[in-house]
Amino acid sequence: KLNTFLDANPWMNKERMFVDDYTFDAYKAAGFTRFDQVDKEQVKNFKFSNPGLDFAGWMKYFNTVGKVSPIPKDMKFGDFPEGVLWTGGTFVVQGNDVIYQWTDTIPGNHPVISDVVDIAKNAALIKKG
Repeated sequence: KLNTFLDANPWMNKERMFVDDYTFDAYKAAGFTRFDQVDKEQVKNFKFSNPGLDFAGWMKYFNTVGKVSPIPKDMKFGDFPEGVLWTGGTFVVQGNDVIYQWTDTIPGNHPVISDVVDIAKNAALIKKG
């Protein structure tokens, strides 16, 4: 699944990837939750943004998502895979330090990407300086 993901995203460095197993221990350790356990009042006013994909981008997404989704081999038809219930997050890491962390509350709730890139660039500049 990782190789399929990387084939669809060749700009990503395999050496910087981390893949959790089906226990989701790394998700739990990072403070991530399942979106079906979130208080509905907490997410009532969330605004979702379109990822800005064109038709080809959406086709690539749908072609890849099923192949990389965390679906256990022993799952029965009609069951909902545990892995799609977990939300993720965004980290900027410098050495052993997490200098930025965002935890998604529900799918589609993510940080402003340009803000994350700016934080990473500034951290890199400070380290060089």
